[in-house]
Parts: sequence; structure tokens; C-alpha cells
Amino acid sequence: MELDIVLAVVGLLGGVVATMSAKMRSLPVSEPLLGLIAGILLGPQVIGALSIPSLAVEHVLLHEASRILLAISVMAVALRYPFVAVRRHGRAMLILLLIVLPVMALVSGALGWAILGLPIAAATLFGTAISPTDPVLASSVVTGEAAERDLPARDRQLLSLESGSNDGLALPLVLVALAVAGPHSVGEALGESAWQVGGAVALGAGAGWLGGHALRLGSRYGATEGAPVLFFTVVLALGILGSAGILSVDGILAVFVGGLVFNIVGTGSERVSEVPVDEAINRFAVLPLFVLFGAVLPWHQWHELGWQGVVLVLGVLALRRIPILLLMKRPLRLGAADALYLGWFGPVGVSALFYLTFEAQRLGVDETVVAAGSLVLAVSTVAFGVTGVIGRTLYRRADGQASAVAR
Repeated sequence: MELDIVLAVVGLLGGVVATMSAKMRSLPVSEPLLGLIAGILLGPQVIGALSIPSLAVEHVLLHEASRILLAISVMAVALRYPFVAVRRHGRAMLILLLIVLPVMALVSGALGWAILGLPIAAATLFGTAISPTDPVLASSVVTGEAAERDLPARDRQLLSLESGSNDGLALPLVLVALAVAGPHSVGEALGESAWQVGGAVALGAGAGWLGGHALRLGSRYGATEGAPVLFFTVVLALGILGSAGILSVDGILAVFVGGLVFNIVGTGSERVSEVPVDEAINRFAVLPLFVLFGAVLPWHQWHELGWQGVVLVLGVLALRRIPILLLMKRPLRLGAADALYLGWFGPVGVSALFYLTFEAQRLGVDETVVAAGSLVLAVSTVAFGVTGVIGRTLYRRADGQASAVAR
């Protein structure tokens, strides 16, 4: 019964999104926000149509759902731009992944320790889970005509590529956090990290190369004629994800690497016509997960957090990312407006749900960590959904004023 209700609501929301698709990017609303609101309304706190157990109980379902959604999303990111544009950002990506990502985890964990009084182990779990930027929420501010009109291509590409890559590369940080909080040693965590990351790169590169050549061979003999490349890439993403699960390697990173290699080998100018369709699929795919998430929000645990929960959310939104990007704007070659924009729109999203549930599977549920992480994720979804349009407007004004001063 609950599944039927979720499917019906997703179908209804899909119709709304399809009807409003041309206007969505100019309104203070996003697809994840619509799904979240629908889930809350249908959940036990309002209508009660969905009697799904709490997030702490349903973490396995949400983990698998977020894993699949992230795979589709990071594949879309890997194919969004020509590879020559990806290669151009190599230096900035190294800074974002090797400096900014660990600092975001450190700052977030420190906020959990200082505000909620979390033990060091729990604070580490919380900080690493919410550290990666999310490609699902970020997609709404870097794609579409409005984003292309208002934002420089470099800013859109940096945010997309960072969110696609650090979703997988956050895993070593999470594994170290699990070692701090659990029975395994840091050395064991580092060893597993090496296998997970190295195996993911090898698997993704091999699968992307084979997939790209298979597509070209099929095109040569007409086997893929009339079949959009999009559907092949979705199947490729799911195939890589499943293979990664069998081999116990980082599935999200493997899919991203596979998409990059496929981009090099299997696509070209013909890919341009597929991009809008790809983004449309990505926009519809978020709806089921956010409906489920909205229905299982831990309201009672949030109430127990009290005012500290509110301060924590404000602290994470203000301090997790913006200050470090402002400090690193020179090596990243960003102006102040660019650093502020990318600092704010580096959202906590589906990747946080993925890692929170991953930690719960590995160590068992820490209700405070789950409550704090889910509160940050829910508020982040609302905040980035309603500020997307005004954020672009403020950036355009600030950039215009800076250009006028420069002249």
C-alpha cells in the first residue's frame, strides 16, 4: 500500500515538474524540495498516509535508493561537459578534493562536537558524512538556460565536477571515521580505502572504455540506431555500480570514472543533443527518494536536539564551506563573488544520506548522528531550493558591479 502511494505521488509530482519544467529554474523551488514537502505531508506527522518506519529503521532502503540516485547523477556530471573542459580544471580539482573536502569534514565535525557535545568519534562520523558536495542538489543551480545565462561556464563546471568526484572520494574519510568510532584500526581503514579507491578507478576505467567502444561498434553497424545514448549510459552506470558492489569497491567513484572514460572514448558532438534529456531524467529521478526521506524524518529526535540543533544547522550552512573557499579563492582563481556563490551552493544532499546510512550499516545506528545529519540535509534541501534564483540574481549583480569597477 505504501509503495503504491509513493508511486502515485511520484507520478503526480512528475507531471507537475514536466508542466513547469520551462519555469522551474526561474522559481524558488526545486525537484528535491517538492519531493521533500510531499513526503512530509504524507508522513505520520501530517496526513499519515505513509506509515513507513523511522529513518533509523529504514536506513538500508534509503542507502540503496541514494546509491542508485547518486550513480545516475554522477554519470550525468561526467558526461555533462566535453573532456577537454574537464581536463582544464585539473589544478582546481586537486585543491577542492585534497584540501577543501577534508577541511569541510573537519569543520563540520568540530561544529557537532562544540554545539551538540558529540563525542569525538560521533563528531567524526557526522563531519565526514556531510562533507561532500551533492551533485543532485547542485544540478538545479548549474544546469538550464538561466544558469548558462547568469553564471560563468567555469563556475558551473567546477561545482559539477567537484560534486561528482568528491561523492566517491569522501569514502576514505568516512572509513577513517568508522575506524575511530569502531573496532577496526586506522591502518585497516587506510588499507580498505586503497582497495576501494584503486579498485574503483580500475573498474570504472575498464567499464567506461569497453562501453565507449561497444557504443561506437554498435553505431557502426546500426545496432544502436534510434536508441538515445542516454539510456545506454544509465544502464552502464547501473552495471558499474553493481559490479562495484560485488567487488567491494567504491561504486560512486567507479561510476564517475567510468563516465569520464566513456566521455573520452564513446561520445562526441552527438552527445550535445542528449544533454537536456539526461538532465531531465536526473530531475525526475530525485523524486522517489525525497518523498521517502520526507516521510521518515526523525521529528522526535530533532525536538530532543533543541536549540542546539538550530545553531548547528546555521553553523554548518555558514562555516562548513564558505570561509574555506574565500581563503582559497586565489589558488582556485576565483573572484570574491564566485567564491561566495560556490561556497553557498555546495550543498549537503543525497551524498550525506548515503554516508549516514552507510555508517549506520557498518556500526549500527547512532541516533544523535542520524538526527543531526538528517536535520542538516533537510534544511539544506529547503535552503538551496528557495535561494537558487536569488543566488543567481545576486551573483549577476555583484559580477556586473565588479566588471564596471574593473573598467
